[in-house]
Amino acid sequence: MTMTPRLSKAVLTSHITVSVGWFGAVAVFIVLAVAGLTAQENQLARSAYVAMELSAWYVIVPFCIASLLTGVIQATGTKWGVFKFYWIVVKLFLTVALTILLLLHMQPIEYLAGVAADANFSNANNSGRVINLIAKAGAALTALLFITTVSVYKPWGKINMLPYAGTQNGKVQLGKRWSSYALFGLIVLIVIFIITHLLGGGMPKH
Repeated sequence: MTMTPRLSKAVLTSHITVSVGWFGAVAVFIVLAVAGLTAQENQLARSAYVAMELSAWYVIVPFCIASLLTGVIQATGTKWGVFKFYWIVVKLFLTVALTILLLLHMQPIEYLAGVAADANFSNANNSGRVINLIAKAGAALTALLFITTVSVYKPWGKINMLPYAGTQNGKVQLGKRWSSYALFGLIVLIVIFIITHLLGGGMPKH
């Protein structure tokens, strides 16, 4: 079912708003983490780490899920479709992957905030955990920037569901299979990254 132009614009506006909010919230999360890591006083570090958990649960996670849902709704209800263009599939796959990784990393964020709430908290003893979260948030920020770039430039074109593009002068012309191979390779690399990330100690042990 195709949305009306007015409804389509409303959904697109919502999608852009929550996507930009998601990017900004992750940037703020990194600022809080750096502030806590470099704080000279434990009280300041404790406050920053508690604020990180609050921003993650009440800002980053809602914006992340809202971006995913509004993106799917926008694609489904317009001419773009969900699986008609390579760039939309890449955006969808990356957004789903980021959502999964975000939810998985809420546990160490909660743990850090819980430790910071203790009066005997030592910032020096948790620096490694904070640096790990900063690195993961930075990677997420880079991925979000890539998704934004894909949305603007719309590379790779339309997905050709047929094995051949057609014939010309009696000769069979191969479709742009390199696009399919590039997309498939990108997805495989992302899947490998997620698996190795989780199996290789991506989730800090408590």
